[in-house]
Amino acid sequence: MDAAKPTIGILFGGCSNEYPVSLHSAAAVMQSVDAKRFDIVAIGIDRSGGWHRYGGDARSIEDDSWLKTGRCTPIALPFGQEAHGVIDLSSGTLVHLDAALPILHGRNGEDGSVQGALQLAGIPVVGCGVTGSAVCMDKTISHRIAAAEGVSVPEGALVDIRMSNLEMRHVAERIGYPLFVKPPREGSSMGLSRVESPDCLARALACAFAYDSEAILEREIDGAEIGCAVLESGGTLIVGEPDEIELNGAVFDYIEKYSCEVASIVVPARIAERDALRVKRAAKRLFRALGCTGFARIDFFLASDGRLLFNEANTIPGFTAHSRFPSMLEAAGLSLEEVLTVAIEEALANAETPADTHMLAYA
Repeated sequence: MDAAKPTIGILFGGCSNEYPVSLHSAAAVMQSVDAKRFDIVAIGIDRSGGWHRYGGDARSIEDDSWLKTGRCTPIALPFGQEAHGVIDLSSGTLVHLDAALPILHGRNGEDGSVQGALQLAGIPVVGCGVTGSAVCMDKTISHRIAAAEGVSVPEGALVDIRMSNLEMRHVAERIGYPLFVKPPREGSSMGLSRVESPDCLARALACAFAYDSEAILEREIDGAEIGCAVLESGGTLIVGEPDEIELNGAVFDYIEKYSCEVASIVVPARIAERDALRVKRAAKRLFRALGCTGFARIDFFLASDGRLLFNEANTIPGFTAHSRFPSMLEAAGLSLEEVLTVAIEEALANAETPADTHMLAYA
């Protein structure tokens, strides 16, 4: 390690349903980080939650052979604000980290869990901290905050697995068909179903309840799905060019999100300039209101009647070369290497100020 360069931990894997997605994103990040500016310590979390320092290449991460390479050493987090690193359990030595970038999609990674653990070990987090991560992971809470900020949200309601089928059918009838059913605290559209009639409701609810004890029933919006990448730099917010999901009759669920067999992503979005500006302004406003720091992707619906409605915020978006977040920023003139440099340097600059208390005015 070069003592003159900050050492950044890149966390990948994890015990969530999105483990495979994390591997692809982390491999792209490791290949894109500016090695002249930063030293990298790769930290893999296996499916059972064990932490390992990984000394191999990014290809073995991408094909999920990293644990079989013989290049892994067990590590653990020491809890103490002065630690600033991880403990190598084979030698008992402390591996210093100036900051850590979690590329852990979904639960136990994107929900504030690992951010809290890193905070307890005195390691600055690249990206969103505990509060922003937890708030954005819960779609019900993030929708309430958005509505309080004056940003419209789709009509919907929360149902509980303990409710009777009749009660849930009444909720669905009140919202109206077609509607979407999804778990409130899950990523990558897992457990998402489109429901056209009451006959399909029970199956959709069972799918959502496989991931959570609650489910959101949300009326379908006639319009386009629009995303906006937000990157924090020196207290200001940089936004990418909004993108558009062209569904072509598909439901943008987990499979379609990562295969795009039917759907496709268009950057920049094919919307009027005034609408693109509305999306960018709303993305900045929600980034602050939801407690985000570092970076996030804020997703909207642009309804056919002109309304702009908040959908969800992703605090650890995909980072592959073809992912939406880097593609939007690339359209605005920033390469993935530059995006990562900005994000890491932002975390290092704010290392003395806890992310959750670093409050800034709306940009």
